[in-house]
Amino acid sequence: MRERILRINAEHRDLLSNDLGCVAGLLFDVGSGRYPVPPEAPDPTAEAAWRADLEQVRQEVARTAARGAEGERTHAEVQGWLRDLGGALGYDVWIAANDRSRALGAGRLGDGCLERLPAALSDRPGADAIRLIDVLWLERRAPRVVAAFEVEHTTSIHSGIMRMLDLASIQGDPVRGLYLVAPDDREREVKAQLTRPAFRDIARLQVRYLPYGELERNREAIARFGEGLKAVDAIARRLA
Repeated sequence: MRERILRINAEHRDLLSNDLGCVAGLLFDVGSGRYPVPPEAPDPTAEAAWRADLEQVRQEVARTAARGAEGERTHAEVQGWLRDLGGALGYDVWIAANDRSRALGAGRLGDGCLERLPAALSDRPGADAIRLIDVLWLERRAPRVVAAFEVEHTTSIHSGIMRMLDLASIQGDPVRGLYLVAPDDREREVKAQLTRPAFRDIARLQVRYLPYGELERNREAIARFGEGLKAVDAIARRLA
């Protein structure tokens, strides 16, 4: 068996891998029934059924590839969209302290953003968590956060939600917009996580889900014609 596997891998090296990882995965998928094998004996009916199953597999692979293309958008890229949009709408922008130096385009993610948070926020207990929120929009010349964005590319939403709760507690007056920004296909997952008892207080914060696709399609129009958070809310969805 090992010799045959090595032979298959060598014959199809352009489709597989040098370390046998791909061929091992292929064999697992065949053995588990995910990928159908062609019928051994000539049988038009069986062959037609096999080809139909094979077409379903190809469609599934195509859908997976499409989701993968969306996933190639980097966390920093989405933060950059929000940075530029916030600036265009007239807000001061804060980028998470641990992300400010990340490369983006010809510069850094933190270019043109606040160097420090207002003292009314930074001098309060729990401020370290606020500094790690992915993107904040603040009123210009006022120590008040208008909107907070946590970009949940592939990770759990838990830490982002806790930072939003900290922000709401520290600022005192309500934060106008709280957004979880994530790939389009994560909405159901995010909603499910918000039903956990640990997040029972999140409903009062009116957190919204902002899909990557909606943000990418509409950000230029919002930057050009939008005012405040009204247009952002129009493309976001309530979570709780």
